[in-house]
Amino acid sequence: MEIERWERSEEISDAERKVIQETWSRVYANCEDVGVSILIRFFVNFPSAKQYFSQFKNMEDPLEMERSLQLRKHARRVMGAINTVVENLNDSEKVSSVLALVGKAHAVKHKVEPIYFKKLTGVMLEVIAEEYADDFTPEAHGAWTKMKTLICTHVTAVYKEVGWPQ
Repeated sequence: MEIERWERSEEISDAERKVIQETWSRVYANCEDVGVSILIRFFVNFPSAKQYFSQFKNMEDPLEMERSLQLRKHARRVMGAINTVVENLNDSEKVSSVLALVGKAHAVKHKVEPIYFKKLTGVMLEVIAEEYADDFTPEAHGAWTKMKTLICTHVTAVYKEVGWPQ
């Protein structure tokens, strides 16, 4: 299976896991604000992604987005899911389970194209690298790049399982 092959070749080491968890603890202390920053940049850079959000798909102004209670709520949900993955990096079954739920909801219920996960996780890395530049060493960047790939690989595997596109 594709995921198993990836996990063997790109497994996150104990040292990388520690770097991700340490970096994330600082990021998650400001989870709502960081999450909002990530989503605003995501929607500004990829405005087509807003089509999946009836509550804020017509918002163009980043300040209006920042004030949106619906966007803040979604930011908390995104950050919470990432937090669960980060907290359970040593439990591959839990990580798979959480990302399977996220993938299935987005594929089946929301009909979100899977490419948006790659775009969103890329934006997430950009924002974290900028807002936590002192913590985002080359070692942290490498570890987080593996984390990004882990998320995308698991989520897109679920899309394949459910027979995307539907």
